[in-house]
Amino acid sequence: MKKLTHFNPHGQAHMVDVAGKDETHRVARAGGRIVMQRATLALIAAGGAKKGDVLGIARIAAIQGAKRAADLIPLAHPLALTRVSVELAIDTKQKAVTCIAQAETRGRTGVEMEALTAVAAGLLTIYDMCKAVDRGMRIEEICLLEKKGGKSGHWVRKARA
Repeated sequence: MKKLTHFNPHGQAHMVDVAGKDETHRVARAGGRIVMQRATLALIAAGGAKKGDVLGIARIAAIQGAKRAADLIPLAHPLALTRVSVELAIDTKQKAVTCIAQAETRGRTGVEMEALTAVAAGLLTIYDMCKAVDRGMRIEEICLLEKKGGKSGHWVRKARA
């Protein structure tokens, strides 16, 4: 079994030394969703939320989240992101908004935390903007979907059975 890399031999937390790693193109894709009342989803879809364009603002929040991941995750390395893309989609069948974020860099460590933070920030922004009409919204299934680059190579989340 692999060991946790954020602890030194004495069990103390430390930032992983990535100096010896090769610089490669690294990509991570993460996703999640926020489930809500049908009426709340209709407000978002119609652009009728009191605070404005919910999806547009959530997209900007997600990008900002990716850029600030190292400020929020104590042992994450600050990265020079080369690209962050965010897709938000209304799913009327599931009464949800889904968020898929992709982060990219050329560096010595991956961008999984940036992609995951982007999704969390985007979905939290939707909650914040719509909580006045629906405090029961649920943020669900934030997870890494895929990562590429680095020594460990390409990884894709397996579909649920």
